[in-house]
Amino acid sequence: MNHKLIKAALAACCIVAPLAHADDLFTKIDAAPKSEFWLDSGFATYHFDRDKDLNGANWGLGAEYRFSGTMAATVGRFYNSDRDYSNYAGVIWQPYAIGPVRVGAAIAAFNGYPNMRDGGWFPAAIPTLTYEYQRVGVNVGIIPSYKDRLYGGISVQLKIKLF
Repeated sequence: MNHKLIKAALAACCIVAPLAHADDLFTKIDAAPKSEFWLDSGFATYHFDRDKDLNGANWGLGAEYRFSGTMAATVGRFYNSDRDYSNYAGVIWQPYAIGPVRVGAAIAAFNGYPNMRDGGWFPAAIPTLTYEYQRVGVNVGIIPSYKDRLYGGISVQLKIKLF
């Protein structure tokens, strides 16, 4: 049996099992209008496929405009895992929190991955956690692998609130 599949299944059980009985673990975030502008870095990525020569230093620049308590528009450009430039545009939807950590997904379009639609645009939904404290924050994305086209990993993005 595939050892990676077993490890992934065990990790999922360790994460999901405690949540199944914790009704008050998640709190619903107030969706009231907001107006915050964040400047985002590129990403530092730990890839699940450690045997491939993937780029984990995904330098770049992005921006987020949080227009409600649960939604932010996001755009940016970064140097991707395949050592090519990628652009993204979409929304970050995070209707829940676990303590101070927002929980949801980045729903966006990406380009620049040579094995995915010949580098063209494609949609993606990426589970995303966000922690913000005053004027600094961090987004953590859990990138799923997709065949031999996109390589999964955990990406960390730093951000600074401008206003």
